[in-house]
Amino acid sequence: MIFTAPVLNYTLLSPILIVLGGALIGVLVEAFVSRALRPVVQLTLSLGTFMLALMQVWRIRGEESLTPAMGSLVIDGPAVLIQGAILVIAIISIFLIADAEHFTPLAAALPGSEEEREAAQAGNQVTEVYPLTTFAVAGMMIFPIASDLIMLFVALEVLSLPLYLMAGLSRRRRLASQESALKYFLLGSFASAFFLFGAAYLYGYSGSITFSGIRESVVGGSGNDVLLLIGMAFLTIGLLFKVGAVPFHSWSPDVYQGAPTPITAFMAAATKVAAFGAMLRIYYTVFANAEWSWNPVISAIAITSMLLGSLVAISQRDVKRMLAYSSIAHAGFLLSGIIALNKAGLDATIFYLFAYGVATVGGFAVVTLVRDSSGEVTDLNRWKGLGKRSPFAASAFALFLLAFAGIPLTSGFIGKFSIFSAAYENGATAVVITGVLSSAIAAFFYIRVIVLMFFTDAVEDGTAVEIPSILTRATIVIAAVITLVLGVYPAPVLDFITELAIFIR
Repeated sequence: MIFTAPVLNYTLLSPILIVLGGALIGVLVEAFVSRALRPVVQLTLSLGTFMLALMQVWRIRGEESLTPAMGSLVIDGPAVLIQGAILVIAIISIFLIADAEHFTPLAAALPGSEEEREAAQAGNQVTEVYPLTTFAVAGMMIFPIASDLIMLFVALEVLSLPLYLMAGLSRRRRLASQESALKYFLLGSFASAFFLFGAAYLYGYSGSITFSGIRESVVGGSGNDVLLLIGMAFLTIGLLFKVGAVPFHSWSPDVYQGAPTPITAFMAAATKVAAFGAMLRIYYTVFANAEWSWNPVISAIAITSMLLGSLVAISQRDVKRMLAYSSIAHAGFLLSGIIALNKAGLDATIFYLFAYGVATVGGFAVVTLVRDSSGEVTDLNRWKGLGKRSPFAASAFALFLLAFAGIPLTSGFIGKFSIFSAAYENGATAVVITGVLSSAIAAFFYIRVIVLMFFTDAVEDGTAVEIPSILTRATIVIAAVITLVLGVYPAPVLDFITELAIFIR
């Protein structure tokens, strides 16, 4: 047996290597830096890592390669755009995560134990969340650029495992937080098993684990179509779980509600970008010639997700659960871009992913500000009169809600208009009509919250709006500015995406 040394293009891989390096250094910081200095060092390290990686992504834009890592990864325009979106979302999320108030002082302690109380009195902080976040970002950056099934699965686990842990780190409602983490882990494990079954069937169909080999078998029709259909179905289940689409959405409301709100924000935004980035590559390149087999199923899932997410969100009285069901509806909207299967659909989906991700982080950042003596207040009834208590928080949240609803002059309107136009070009009329109706339904409960905040008298029930720290304020302001700019003047970003978003096969 002859050992062949791997040939790697370190320039093209540099954004991923920088993030992985930052994560490893973060682990060393946890081991060797004093407890007092750890929070500042970890925040500086994480922020510097993401910014340096983003600079490298900008440097390699326009580069194309099928073999940056021996054929297991691919670098092209969509890869650069998705990686850039993930890093921007990570940068604004890390400011929110840096607010230590949201995390338990001692993750290993039993909820309510004497050990936990002593840790809280000592002012302990769980700074492990920084390297965990960085490892998750590394997995998210690999996931949409993987070009074989093994690398795709490895990236899926690298991005998922830190999220399972971080979902259980909430400072308040510790049992609910741990329950959400366990539910996320168990259901995620089942989804990973389906994913592996799908990979095995696709290998049996094509005799290859590479995307190019599977695509050649699909184009040539040389394999057993039953194996192809089963493989596609199981692989799709694993991907749809990560984006929270119906019927694989049941984890979303509970995990969104139980997890620390900064982690919910990061997970809801960045995971969707990474998972849809992978879906775009798989369906636009590997399975494009088998559209007849998956398009009707994905269309039905998109329609169901849009309707269920919008209708069930109306009855929610918890802000985080409402946003969870809203995210399910948005998963359906984004699936419209997969169904479009054209250049316009690819461009619109990438734009929508970035716009929705930024607005989501901003929206959850505002949720962290509404508090009482027990912590965050997520009961909508106690948000009455929020506009009078804190015009800043209420106005920012209203802006993000209007973006989710797709109201003109926000990024959401441009995203929805673009993605529905692309789906209509491909003849997906039923999906587009359902999307428009679902958007109208969603606008009802978004505007209901705005009316509650600005046109309802406040009730003195102990609810107050915390003056945001400079870090949380930075998250909200950056997200709000991006949401407005993409709604008022989206042309430069759309042109940039159109120029770069071309898959190489």
